[in-house]
Amino acid sequence: MYQPLAERLRPKSLDDYIGQQHLVGEGAVIRRMIESGNISSFILWGPPGVGKTTLARIIAEQTKVPFYTLSAVTSGVKEVREVLDRCRKDATSMFTQGRPVLFIDEIHRFNKSQQDSLLGAVENGTVTLIGATTENPSFEVIRPLLSRAQIYVLNPLDKDDLLRLLDHALKTDKMFEGREIRVEQTEALLRFSGGDARKLLNILDLIMQSLGTNEPFVVNDEIVTSRLQQNPLAFDKNGEMHYDIISAFIKSIRGSDPDAAVYWLARLIEGGEDPKFIARRLCILAAEDIGLANPNALLLANATFDIINKIGWPEGRIPLSECAIYLATSAKSNSAYLAIGAAQQLVQQTGNAPVPLHLRNSPTQLMEELGYGKDYKYAHDFPGHFVYQEYMPEELHHPTLWQPQENPSEARMRERMEHLWGKKSDPQ
Repeated sequence: MYQPLAERLRPKSLDDYIGQQHLVGEGAVIRRMIESGNISSFILWGPPGVGKTTLARIIAEQTKVPFYTLSAVTSGVKEVREVLDRCRKDATSMFTQGRPVLFIDEIHRFNKSQQDSLLGAVENGTVTLIGATTENPSFEVIRPLLSRAQIYVLNPLDKDDLLRLLDHALKTDKMFEGREIRVEQTEALLRFSGGDARKLLNILDLIMQSLGTNEPFVVNDEIVTSRLQQNPLAFDKNGEMHYDIISAFIKSIRGSDPDAAVYWLARLIEGGEDPKFIARRLCILAAEDIGLANPNALLLANATFDIINKIGWPEGRIPLSECAIYLATSAKSNSAYLAIGAAQQLVQQTGNAPVPLHLRNSPTQLMEELGYGKDYKYAHDFPGHFVYQEYMPEELHHPTLWQPQENPSEARMRERMEHLWGKKSDPQ
């Protein structure tokens, strides 16, 4: 039976694992777990093809504990309970070393009742849970389960990682044995791979399938591009093209092209994408890319997410279309996105600067005697509901973090801030 190159080259130890050095490098958290044999529950969050399932299999191989796998796509509550029963037997068996591990692929696809069925076993230590997800666990995994499992983020593979993988594949896989190999250019290969190891190996597979028995194996930009144009489905064997389509959808809205937006929306719908996933991405885009240029955009995106749950499918495609077109035709601003990024960077650089005394709460007499809240000026007691006072830690010298952008909405905001605080929105 034919086995894809990506499966043949799946690493079996950390020494062969490429990427994610922040998790598996020397002294990193998951490597320490594996080396100690003490695996705690965690969820791996990252895009496709970055090594989530492979990492779980390496843990199973190297720790030698009972290891069970469930796919959230095909497993229901019944299957979960059956596996947990087996785990309980393993946990109490005198022949078992270590706590059983349950790996759940695509855990974000489990509904609340399915996730609830895991809680007891994870909480009482019957099983160690390892989940893998391409979606933000904060949205898709119930809070009680999140509180019992660490979240580890896996990043797309960088250029050096992908080139290492290419070199490893060409040197070790049997399909390249005895064949002339020429790597002339890698720009297209890396670009189409998009940080996804499986995509890179699928492209190599695709090139090989197009060759005659004695033809040299050549990698260059022209060959990679032409092979993908001829057979895009073979390149995307696991249906991961949906990530490219959602990317095109978001970028079309960001680029103010409503026609492209509804086209890519239709591609998502016809491809069977979860409507809630689409609506959630619209909410993120409304805040990140439209923001203060049109605050109503976030309200409409949130209403779209809500109404899909109320009216169901296929009617839900209509509010999705309405929202996509509205967002695409809205004025754009990422000033709120940039402001919180700048603020977080400032906090990381300056640490826990003390809250000024006049801004502190004073619920007790002692705190009041210590000066908490003293000299605070209540804005509503002053004309125009504004009075100058310092609201940031003194040592930070009140940096400007929010920079209004060029659109009517933020122009009005800028004008008001300059009226209150003076030019550049800094205190005078």
